[in-house]
Amino acid sequence: MLNLLFVYGTLRKDILNSRFHILVQEACTVRLVGRGRVPGRLFRLDGYPGLAPSGDPGRWVRGELYALEPPEELDGTLSRLDAYEGCGPNDPEPHEYERIVLDVLLDSEAIEKAWVYVYKGATANRQEIRSGDYAEESF
Repeated sequence: MLNLLFVYGTLRKDILNSRFHILVQEACTVRLVGRGRVPGRLFRLDGYPGLAPSGDPGRWVRGELYALEPPEELDGTLSRLDAYEGCGPNDPEPHEYERIVLDVLLDSEAIEKAWVYVYKGATANRQEIRSGDYAEESF
């Protein structure tokens, strides 16, 4: 099972008021693989960002790539994260986010497949974070 997670918003460790502690609850160990980006556009939602995947080659969202270990704790960790993102099995439909696999281009130029939470809502009336980097924005 895939154990890499790309975070770009409130779960980033380098963000003020980060929810990063959610990643390290209970038996899960988190190791920073590196910083990087995924193709997409970043939008302001209600005090947090949402990534909308994009095929536009010039649009990127910056974040951090983490390895979640040990593998036997992965299901529980991903379940907690799904609940945090409002897309767990007990969350009402329609979900605002979905966890999918995307290619992450690391700053080292390596490419890794990772889980990413993407925004499923409409973006037409949302303000775009043009830099693609939530750390550069203030909410």
